[in-house]
Amino acid sequence: MGFSIAIDGPAGAGKSTIARIVGKKLDLIYIDTGAMYRAIGYYFIQNNISESEADDNKYAVQKACDAIDIEVTYENGIQQIILNSVNITPHLREEAIGKMASAVAKLGPVRKKLVSIQQNLAKTSKVIMDGRDIGTCVLPDADIKIYLTASSAVRAKRRYDELTEKGITCDINEIEEEIIKRDYQDMHRAISPLKCADDAITVDTSDMNIDEVVARIMSIYEDKVS
Repeated sequence: MGFSIAIDGPAGAGKSTIARIVGKKLDLIYIDTGAMYRAIGYYFIQNNISESEADDNKYAVQKACDAIDIEVTYENGIQQIILNSVNITPHLREEAIGKMASAVAKLGPVRKKLVSIQQNLAKTSKVIMDGRDIGTCVLPDADIKIYLTASSAVRAKRRYDELTEKGITCDINEIEEEIIKRDYQDMHRAISPLKCADDAITVDTSDMNIDEVVARIMSIYEDKVS
């Protein structure tokens, strides 16, 4: 019998990090849906399909979706995204990929393809899944729904620290501007916009560290199953 925890929230709120840790603690299969959208964004970029063309050319989008095969595998417990038989996981955190992922996520054929994959994964397994519309659209009957958020300034600082740690030169103000732009895009898209499900519990991580966020979600879980 399936059991599911849905974690939604804006970019940079820490969804993937928290979901991965909680999944390990509760022996749940962690499914990073954002990585799936990034995989399609990666395909669009590699095949020179621009953001404007994705918006305007429905035939190009459907043709791309028909040509894409995505598999989710695990290596040492870490999710790997296989696109058309190639492991593209190392590329999925690139800024350009994230921007394109946000653009293609609003497209009907893309969402239809990935939601089907995601729902099939959750049917017979115990999963924790994070994304933008898990509790509202993908898993509306999830056992637990969390809306994880943080201020744009905090999210920008986290991303800035992540990039500079890797030796990448960046501007924190530009990062925050991009985050605010992406939030607006995600919240105002016509199909499955980012929003907090009516029955979700909001957890604002702005003033919390990772251990505190994990403890909060574990507490929510304990309350649910006790």
